[in-house]
Amino acid sequence: MIIHLATDHAGYEHKEALKAHLLEKGYQVVDHGALTLDENDDYPDFIQACAKAVSIDATSMGIIFGGSGQGEAMCANRTRGIRAITYYGYQTDILVYSRQHNNANILSLGARFVTTEEVAQAADLWLATSFSGDERHIRRLSKF
Repeated sequence: MIIHLATDHAGYEHKEALKAHLLEKGYQVVDHGALTLDENDDYPDFIQACAKAVSIDATSMGIIFGGSGQGEAMCANRTRGIRAITYYGYQTDILVYSRQHNNANILSLGARFVTTEEVAQAADLWLATSFSGDERHIRRLSKF
């Protein structure tokens, strides 16, 4: 599976750590940036590229970062076919339901609210969880 990553400066360190983690687990990783730590970069430049890539390849997933993850999720969700959710830690059921019920294809992490270890754990759980395929969830998603 291909995992697309993107962040601005706020999530740069988490993205780099997660990239190494995912590569160790055997995932193919595409890094859409930021490729260097630049306090003046703008997240839409990176998030839009990631969201477009995920929208083109329905078998891929995306994980994005920002200070809160909110703006990044909003930006990603403007791309047709993207279902991005934001996660801050703690309630892992959010990760499971986002995949089982909503077939989320981008996970947006609030870098100021999660540790590097929580990022890896959240990504592992989210990526391991499949869409249920239940008729009611398919019906609801078709109304998007």
